[in-house]
Amino acid sequence: MAAAKHDVFQAIADPTRREVLRLLAKKELAITDITAHFPISRTAVAKHLHILSEAKLVSGKKIGRVKLYRLHPEPLVELKDWLSFYEQFWNNKLSMLKHLVENHEDNKETMDKID
Repeated sequence: MAAAKHDVFQAIADPTRREVLRLLAKKELAITDITAHFPISRTAVAKHLHILSEAKLVSGKKIGRVKLYRLHPEPLVELKDWLSFYEQFWNNKLSMLKHLVENHEDNKETMDKID
């Protein structure tokens, strides 16, 4: 199987593509319905859908004259796994902030009692 031309990270780098994914998370949509949400041409939306398709995040199926696009969230697991590594840093910073705030409150209460 050939490697995708665009990976998940490249595919979600663009805010328009992220919004397309959000729309498709709700239901399958035709390109006309997707285009209605953006101030860009149908051709531009088609290019975004192509990149999302190459990253295996969406697929289209022809039903009569209409092609419906649907979300395939499975490749987003790669992104989730990558981000989860960095949660340790965010959690550490939040713990430090909590400690500082609590100590500040304790010190303030002590100072108030002294006054």
